[in-house]
Amino acid sequence: MRGGVIGVAQMGPIAKSESRPQVVKRLIDMLKEAKGRNCRFVVFPELALTTFFPRWVYQLGDPELEAFFETEMPGPETKPLFETAAELGIGFYLGYAEKTKGKHYNTAILTDGTGKIIGKYRKVHLPGHVEPDPSRKGEHLEKRYFDIGNLGFPVYEALEGRVGMAICNDRRWPETYRVMGLQGAELITLGYNTPVGLGEPFQAAALANFHNSLTMQAGAYHNACWVAAAAKCGNEEGFEMIGQSMIIAPTGEVVAQCSSLEDEVISARCDFDQAQYFKREIFNFARHRRPEAYGLITERIGAGDPLPPVESF
Repeated sequence: MRGGVIGVAQMGPIAKSESRPQVVKRLIDMLKEAKGRNCRFVVFPELALTTFFPRWVYQLGDPELEAFFETEMPGPETKPLFETAAELGIGFYLGYAEKTKGKHYNTAILTDGTGKIIGKYRKVHLPGHVEPDPSRKGEHLEKRYFDIGNLGFPVYEALEGRVGMAICNDRRWPETYRVMGLQGAELITLGYNTPVGLGEPFQAAALANFHNSLTMQAGAYHNACWVAAAAKCGNEEGFEMIGQSMIIAPTGEVVAQCSSLEDEVISARCDFDQAQYFKREIFNFARHRRPEAYGLITERIGAGDPLPPVESF
């Protein structure tokens, strides 16, 4: 079967004081649990190796800030995760803060069952602010600490199929899924750290879980692909983050979901061939779309002209 049993490894809070080896041990423990579930691939969260440091204000170049970033992957402290994955024969998605050639990225990698890195993605849609906002109860300063991703949304050959990656805020944007869907993605993997209670309107905070599932279920259905999403969640250093890690089928249905705000592994049998009916019949772009019609709409809107009547399409 193409695809197979896929696991999502949600993480509870990571304290600022936790060391890399301590965090890596938590990842390894969940990797072993996933192996017990017969998983062949596991999705870890965004920034899975550290606390969510964009909540604090640092000056760029501050040694404490720089310590959150990885300069190599795997490095001495993360190598045990790769070695364990190779021993177990499990591939994984891992989000982390990357420093390379003077640039800083919110990054995710994809590995195969031998521990070899076969894909990389750098976050495109950076939320939050550059400068702190004293009117808010908390900060979200990703724009301050990360450069915009420069790798696009590539899709890689993995699990006998095509696998793409996204990170957190990317999941809210339809084009994230569409760009990978047009490349034939059969599984989209993503991790997130989504805080609430930073000063956003009450309604936005109250609907955070609804919008989390809404965007991913719509993306999965519209692009006929599986979505496997892992949260870092719970009360981390006094700040609340949503959980609701889940696995979504190409039908848009949630087939597995975490029920806690702690370290938790869920899994589901993800048959890539299950997506083929929807790719072939429902969302077959070549069969059901007329590029010339969409081009005409774009031209008319750009010129301020009224749209043509429906019967002209």
